[in-house]
Amino acid sequence: MNGSVHMTGEQRRTYRLFLYLLLTASVAALAATLYFAYWDRVPSTIRIRAGVEQELDFRVPASGEIYRAGEAAAQAASISQGGKESAEGRVPDSARSIHVDLAHTVRVRADEIDTYQMNLKLFGVLPYKNVDVEVIQDKLLSPSGIPIGIYVKTEGVLVVGIGEFENGEGRKVSPARYVLQKGDYIVMADGEKIENKKQFVRLVEDSEEESMVLTIRRNGEITDVMIKPESNRNQERKLGIWIRDNAQGIGTMTYQEADHTFGALGHGINDVDTSTLMNLEEGTLYRTEIVGITRGSSGSPGELTGYIEYDTDNVLGEITENTTEGIFGVCGDEMEEAAFLEPIPIALKQEVSLGPAQIICSVTGEPEFYDVEIIEVNLEHDDINRGIVIQVVDEKLLTLTGGIIQGMSGSPIIQNGRFAGAVTHVLVQDSTKGYGIFIEEMLGH
Repeated sequence: MNGSVHMTGEQRRTYRLFLYLLLTASVAALAATLYFAYWDRVPSTIRIRAGVEQELDFRVPASGEIYRAGEAAAQAASISQGGKESAEGRVPDSARSIHVDLAHTVRVRADEIDTYQMNLKLFGVLPYKNVDVEVIQDKLLSPSGIPIGIYVKTEGVLVVGIGEFENGEGRKVSPARYVLQKGDYIVMADGEKIENKKQFVRLVEDSEEESMVLTIRRNGEITDVMIKPESNRNQERKLGIWIRDNAQGIGTMTYQEADHTFGALGHGINDVDTSTLMNLEEGTLYRTEIVGITRGSSGSPGELTGYIEYDTDNVLGEITENTTEGIFGVCGDEMEEAAFLEPIPIALKQEVSLGPAQIICSVTGEPEFYDVEIIEVNLEHDDINRGIVIQVVDEKLLTLTGGIIQGMSGSPIIQNGRFAGAVTHVLVQDSTKGYGIFIEEMLGH
């Protein structure tokens, strides 16, 4: 008896189609796995110093072209592959692009401030990513580490909650529901600019239950809405919202520049209720004195307690920007004179490495160096405030604070004599560890 199985032509075609689809799916799955495995190995923006030859050592099997749109593309760049001598002089003006292979060390030199594009493919085939290459002027920054008191005033008033109340008839009402949202900024009411909370409450009270036109900023866009206040049981006219017009706290100064500007915190000032970045109208830095330390522990972040006297004699500077990368502004003369260290070079993110580093903070009242280990470097993290992960190993700091605590945000991170970044957050489940932002992200805000 013949035990072989015979397939019809139609069955063979179906079987071949199945194998083809299986192979295609396998190749697609492999490509996706490789793509995501290598995605964060090369940042979307690479910054290099003008006039200095530098090494890019990403060791990713990706290659592509560096080019600059317009005439004489890449004329200011000089690039060679690792293991070879650098190209002498500049690439000829006629060159439209330069080929790079990131599987090897690439040496790069650009003599002028400019921006290039680098289009990369994995294994020279799979589309990988488009990278901005920014040629920047080298910088020297003065690390700080001093504690600062922060006061910021919002643009208009921030809606932090929507509620309800009983009107004069004992019925629950909520005039703002479906009109305003948590996180809205009310910047004008009936054409009048809103300066503070007290003024806005007065305008609502004076409305006599007539409809009001509020100009609001929502998700960065300005729009007008109409709302009608109602009287509560005390005959006070209300909208049923909670609002805020300022925020205060303490943090750490990160750096000062020669032009009297500063950067601090390493992250923005967010509203505690809405978690949104506060729209800044004006802000001030004040001298502060650390008066207490609550040690951090697993699941319970500690904090520095500071005493701030909000008067003109204690002003250290003006805050002009509140951004995701930190707060920025202009220093007063007193803060310039109190600079803790002479200016030092910055470390670009590709120069930050795993291993020993130090942070500067003022938990004892004066800036001091404390030993840490950089245990993770994430060149392409979704959250730029978490590009670096550090672990405190300094016994003195561990005894004083338990590690990273609130109020230390902005503490400079120094590695190999270079300014690498700033502390941003503590890991709540392990207070010995914290996140940091690369200093180049703060400078590029």
